[in-house]
Amino acid sequence: MRFIGGLTLFFYTLVFLLLGGFFIIIAANIIPFNSIIDTFNTIYSNTDVRLILGITGGLLIFISLAVVQITVGIIQKEKTIAFENPDGQVTISLTAIEDFIKKSMKQLPEVKEARPSVRASKKGITIINKVVLFSDTNIPETTEKIQGMLKSRVQDMLGVEEPVEIQVNVTKIAHKEEKMKDPKKEDKVPPFRGTIEYSSF
Repeated sequence: MRFIGGLTLFFYTLVFLLLGGFFIIIAANIIPFNSIIDTFNTIYSNTDVRLILGITGGLLIFISLAVVQITVGIIQKEKTIAFENPDGQVTISLTAIEDFIKKSMKQLPEVKEARPSVRASKKGITIINKVVLFSDTNIPETTEKIQGMLKSRVQDMLGVEEPVEIQVNVTKIAHKEEKMKDPKKEDKVPPFRGTIEYSSF
């Protein structure tokens, strides 16, 4: 994936550099306009040159489409985990695993919010879990608990022995919100039981 990504980046960077340089040359009038016209006339009048340019253009388009297709295919492949069953291949969406992790994290009272991101490669499964913890939480103990719980649950769910790396990023420490007071439970003012005296003016 890194090689394909680097090749794609190099290819499109080269194309944009050449195109940008051509526009700068025209804007700065570095090459006289008559020279540009003469060059195009030479190209159009020479069949061999036009043939070479046509083949080059076709190859560039083919390479561009092939790189895009390969890149999209790799991205789609990385969004799923596949394994073989006796009756055929089974694929699991990484989004489904992320939803499973979110539901598992809700069972921990120390965690207010979790945003997991799952990546799959030949080396195994990597889970990057961004969490918001409450302020009265012991961070080392809680993060260790999160890592152990997620690793065992993901491996049990997938039924595979592939390495599972759990990264926990604590993005925020939140204070526990005070419970809203229930108006029905508020102390009611006792009814007045005395006598009212009226004064005459």
